[in-house]
Amino acid sequence: MSGNSLYLDGVSVVFDGFRALNNLSLVVEPGELRAIIGPNGAGKTTMMDVITGKTRPTQGTVRFGEVDLTRMDEASIAMLGIGRKFQKPTVFDALTVFENLELALKAPRGPIACLRWRLNGEARSAIERTLAEIGLTERAMDRAGLLSHGQRQWLEIGMLLMQDPQLLLVDEPVAGMTDHETELTAALLRGIAGARSVVVVEHDLEFVRALGHRVTVLHEGSVLSEGSIDHVQNDQRVIEVYLGR
Repeated sequence: MSGNSLYLDGVSVVFDGFRALNNLSLVVEPGELRAIIGPNGAGKTTMMDVITGKTRPTQGTVRFGEVDLTRMDEASIAMLGIGRKFQKPTVFDALTVFENLELALKAPRGPIACLRWRLNGEARSAIERTLAEIGLTERAMDRAGLLSHGQRQWLEIGMLLMQDPQLLLVDEPVAGMTDHETELTAALLRGIAGARSVVVVEHDLEFVRALGHRVTVLHEGSVLSEGSIDHVQNDQRVIEVYLGR
């Protein structure tokens, strides 16, 4: 299990007078699976942008373990072990599932290293473990373009896992999925957590319930409520600004 906590304290982001984040404070413990929900404009995407270095906070502290993320660029944060999956999957359709994972494998990427690269037994084993973890072992030699929408999402999660992240940020992973794919995705993310921290931004509350872990509700750039899915669904403030809409 990773020993690094994600720590945000008093984080604000102001765009032309608009506060996308407003004194946001949040802690995600090592190995924790956390769901983030809230209405549109609540600050969910901006929060992930700040964590990954895409957006600089106007004020506040953002740390991963002992590292100050506000002093790092996007590439350095990714190398630190923070991976992000956007809502729309980006895989290489012309390559096989196996080749997509091989391409994403954490390895030296300099020109000489690439020329000398050969798939060894250890790397092959890592790919095979990830194939099993994302449920695509039987599709390993199929082109990624032949996968269903849900399977493409799982493949992209697998590509991030090949980078051996300590923290994985996942944006609306079940949008457009069938009910069965949604159930499998919840099981996949529950299985991924523990060895690493996973933060999931999602609107589908039944999916969030299936995750079965702590939920944070954002509203106007701050934490409105936090706890189990039952707790936040019964919080009158959450009902008024989000669930009652």
